[in-house]
Amino acid sequence: MPAYIPDIKSAGIKWVSGFPDNYKRGLPYITGLLILNDVETGLPVTVMDCIWITAMRTAAATAVSARYLARPDSSVVGVLGCGVQGRSNVEALKIIFPLKKVMAYDINAEALSRYIEETSSSLELEVVPVETARDAVRGCDIVVTAGPILKKPHATIQAGWLDEGAFASLVDFDSYWHPAAMRETAKFCTDDTPQLRQYQQAGYFQDIPEVHADLGELATGQKPGRESPEERTMATNLGMALEDMAVAPLIYQRAVKKGIGTWLEL
Repeated sequence: MPAYIPDIKSAGIKWVSGFPDNYKRGLPYITGLLILNDVETGLPVTVMDCIWITAMRTAAATAVSARYLARPDSSVVGVLGCGVQGRSNVEALKIIFPLKKVMAYDINAEALSRYIEETSSSLELEVVPVETARDAVRGCDIVVTAGPILKKPHATIQAGWLDEGAFASLVDFDSYWHPAAMRETAKFCTDDTPQLRQYQQAGYFQDIPEVHADLGELATGQKPGRESPEERTMATNLGMALEDMAVAPLIYQRAVKKGIGTWLEL
């Protein structure tokens, strides 16, 4: 995932992989490295792990989407998939919404138990374990689906589950959602429409609503976000390398300031 942002003099590439079965080996689902390059010479400046970066910038994209698409008084969030993204997304949402309760669902009992303990203590939220996916959708102001990304969705979430006025963030693409459930939304958004079209050509997103707006169009006011309390809204942010290159220089600068890191000979 390469990107160049001239305004902040950031260029580089994130080499990332996703292996859903890694949890069986005690390894994270998403792994990879990020290389930040000098924009004047092209030489690599730093190599850093991108597990944390991916978790944070993906969650930030959800929060930015929610700022324009969710109700400002949203207090209950449903999380389906209690891994890294399930935690980081709630952490980001809590910054801009008055969250009080998390309805947590996962098919892995151990992951669910760990999520409840960590999230309730670190974010000071009430975390309620639920036995069915439907219980993590109904009655929630915001829903985050963060399971494995699948080319063929399991489509667990059915039409009628998402409440009127709710916002859903599809971190796992459309894997969790039945097409009929997605078509109940008034606005279906993404972070980059051309990238979504490329994914469609690769076999993903074969039955989704028409895209209402890019995240950039929402943020700059080119397209309207939520226009009524009753609207169901939805965003699937695919992950753009620009997000990583916006974060990487900040981490590098802070590491240099704190004297953190190991020098490598080229």
